[in-house]
Amino acid sequence: MISVSNLSISFGGEFLFEDISFLINPKDRIGLAGKNGAGKSTLLKILAGVQKFDTGEVSKPNGCTYGYLPQDMSHSLGKTVFDETATAYVEIKSLEKKIADIGTQLETRTDYESDAYTKLLHDLHDYNERMNLLGAYTMDADIENTLIGLGFERSDFNRMTDEFSGGWRMRIELAKLLLQKPNVLLLDEPTNHLDIESIQWLEAILKDYYGAVVMVSHDKAFLDNITSRTIEISMGRIYDYKANYSKYVGLRKERRATQIAAAKNQQKYIDKTEALIDKYRAKANKASFAQSLIKKLDKLDIVEVDDEDNTSIKFRFPKASHCGKVVVEANDLGKSFDEKHIFSKAEFIIARGDRVALVGRNGEGKSTMSKLIVGELEKTSGSITIGQAVNIGYYAQNQAETLDGNKTIFETIDEVAVGEIRKNVRTLLGSFLFGGDDIDKKVKVLSGGEKGRLAMCKLLLEPYNLLVLDEPTNHLDMRSKEILKSALMDYDGTLIVVSHDRDFLQGLTNYVYEFRGGRVKQYIGDVNEYLSSRKIDSFKQLEVKEKKQASSNQKPVANNQEQEEKKRKEKELKQLQSQVEKSEKEIARMEHEIKDFDEKLADPEKYKLIMNDTAAFAKYEDTKKKLEAEMKKWEELQGKLAN
Repeated sequence: MISVSNLSISFGGEFLFEDISFLINPKDRIGLAGKNGAGKSTLLKILAGVQKFDTGEVSKPNGCTYGYLPQDMSHSLGKTVFDETATAYVEIKSLEKKIADIGTQLETRTDYESDAYTKLLHDLHDYNERMNLLGAYTMDADIENTLIGLGFERSDFNRMTDEFSGGWRMRIELAKLLLQKPNVLLLDEPTNHLDIESIQWLEAILKDYYGAVVMVSHDKAFLDNITSRTIEISMGRIYDYKANYSKYVGLRKERRATQIAAAKNQQKYIDKTEALIDKYRAKANKASFAQSLIKKLDKLDIVEVDDEDNTSIKFRFPKASHCGKVVVEANDLGKSFDEKHIFSKAEFIIARGDRVALVGRNGEGKSTMSKLIVGELEKTSGSITIGQAVNIGYYAQNQAETLDGNKTIFETIDEVAVGEIRKNVRTLLGSFLFGGDDIDKKVKVLSGGEKGRLAMCKLLLEPYNLLVLDEPTNHLDMRSKEILKSALMDYDGTLIVVSHDRDFLQGLTNYVYEFRGGRVKQYIGDVNEYLSSRKIDSFKQLEVKEKKQASSNQKPVANNQEQEEKKRKEKELKQLQSQVEKSEKEIARMEHEIKDFDEKLADPEKYKLIMNDTAAFAKYEDTKKKLEAEMKKWEELQGKLAN
């Protein structure tokens, strides 16, 4: 469907990627992988035609349509949610006009046998097929189903888009793309701002989508459930794997391990061959053999080991200061905005050392509760009490967006650093991958992930004993998310985290507070135990998850097959190594015999004793022939080992 050939793009004289080539086929489900700044979003922009590139070619067939969802977008205002979503059907309006024009021509034309008339009939058929695909006759129902799937209530349909946050407006743009049904969907972080239920709904839609899907996402579970192919961008190159994200990670490790082992074996072969060349090149009767070895070395394809980008953030949260046993206590707590009721009668106690996940659909009050805890909002009813000596560190959902874009990275941290930490600002920034000249960059030129890292860096400036994190993984790459999770696992204070990332939450918390229908309900355990409990209450809601579990039951079979294949290869490798060792011992033995006989021939006294021994001379010649044969055998074995 799409061919990318020898594509290169550079910024500031440095290549982001160089001479990359790949194909996007119909029905492909591709996840783009790589660290923040590797070029994933840039590649999506190039495919969407909104970013120019230096060299190469992107070939797209005629009539191929694209739908692109960027991370940052401009939103249309002044329309209701329903009317704005309905603008997705611009193509239908155009098709209706084309069909009407063809109908008029068919009524008046009489050249029934002409090619032009036949073409009109073909065009009419194609336009009607496209109308059916786009759902031209079920528009209102499709709009309603899509908006509800993405978390909107029917009561929201007639509200103005101006009333909604950027996250909700992004959902409207996503709804428009899904309704347009382009041949290729290009999605950059589509799960940002989506709750768990909406993510599961989107998973089901994308799995069955009729066209190709290429996306960037840092939600590992989301990628695993949808993609069947992963293209990694690393160090300016791409690596194409026919596997979802989790399998790709394993295959990448195996690939490098295989490359390293093959390179070592090949180098061993080269070293031994070079030793033989040095040994025999000066001997007249072995010169031709030495030359043949030299030619074979010249023709040898050197095994290359892929470069690996191991740069990652390195940090630990400061040791939490001491505080009272009760950190947060809510009694009959409620919050409303004008006539909009968010939640009421919330009752809970968060004790020192508790780790709490706030989950639920967007708009149910998770971020509102976070802001009540940190004091950014006032309660409507009831009470919320913060414990004695509690020092709160807060990461807001839009924390990265609140950074001053005109300040440099260094200024952003240096201006708020106090005490001893101010002496180590450069070291601290370096641990978040802002080193060298990077610290003088303006914040406004940073990617979403880089801004997220910078905002997270600010949390290390003080030893907080309560961390309140609202969607901290938005825009963070997989490796950064894993390191953040590891740091939070080691954090000895109290943690409250809002997240829709199931993989990130797994094992991180010991309580889950679900926000649903204006109430807050507590579940003991992590997010998996919560989802298991919710499955009993709402089977349909977790249908996608159940399908995933059902398919996972088949994995051991595949794993067993992989294990058997791995064992077979290991057995073959051991056999080859054993044969090589045996051959080397045989070569050493025969070389020793020939050397002994050569010494006898060189010694006049010993030569007199054997000069008439025809059997000894025959054995000597036979041993030399066998040595030649064993040399060739050893060379063949080394070649197999190197491969």
